[in-house]
Amino acid sequence: MSHPPDARRKPAWLKVRFPGGPNWGRIHRYHLDQGLHSVCRSAACPNQGECWDKGIATFMILGDRCTRDCRFCNVRHDTPRPVDFKEGEKVAQAVTELKLRHAVITSVTRDDLPDGGASAFIALVEALRRQAPGCRVELLIPDLAGNLDALKTLLSCDIDILGHNLETVPRLYPVVRSGADYQRSLELLAQTRHLKPTLLTKTGLMLGLGETEEEVRTVMRDLRRVDCNMLTLGQYLAPTRHHHRVAAYIEPEHFAALKDEALTLGFDQVESGPLVRSSYHAEEQFDNRDGG
Repeated sequence: MSHPPDARRKPAWLKVRFPGGPNWGRIHRYHLDQGLHSVCRSAACPNQGECWDKGIATFMILGDRCTRDCRFCNVRHDTPRPVDFKEGEKVAQAVTELKLRHAVITSVTRDDLPDGGASAFIALVEALRRQAPGCRVELLIPDLAGNLDALKTLLSCDIDILGHNLETVPRLYPVVRSGADYQRSLELLAQTRHLKPTLLTKTGLMLGLGETEEEVRTVMRDLRRVDCNMLTLGQYLAPTRHHHRVAAYIEPEHFAALKDEALTLGFDQVESGPLVRSSYHAEEQFDNRDGG
């Protein structure tokens, strides 16, 4: 995987259009009026304009303050506020009014909660099934601090995809993902497959953090060993100058080559490109699985 030598200036393929449009304004108002959070905004996603203009948003529950301080992430690290027990109903109402066919729900990491927030995910899914029974539900969860009982409880609810992002290669965990553990995250995906074999599992990696090509291949092989179905690969972009620096900008051709390798390894569906994020084109990822 050859990398351009200068990672200080963003290349042309990473340019995105300025957000706007009626649907963007509508989702923006949801944030203001209902006090909802989305990973689109909190994590400074580069695809916010495109997705919101299509009426698509990835909602983030359990507040907007994370108990961990990962050096790649723009979500605020601070003492979390108390859990809003009406949050699930609010998100379900937004999904219903936006007429979403595929809802992606994630959360901040809440190491302060005994179950890591699993009960909040369950309450939200139950609200979604009541208010929007035809909508597919994809959860993108934290590692629940390795709490297997919390994972078992969460998997008892009616969802279509369970996602958990590995984010990067094992060597870089102490540098960019403090508080997380590669084997613990991999085990979460393995246990999900064991506990609910028919449920689709999904994960994502950021490239350009300083990983090597062989390290990425090793992670992909690890994921296939735990029978992970779906994979996303995208370019890491530093939210601010205080975050971990971009080590390299990966060219689109390399993302395409990695997609081919991943499909050869046996992933059902792979989304790979500079602007890809774990929830980017999530509906299409589900529809186009079994070969992409």
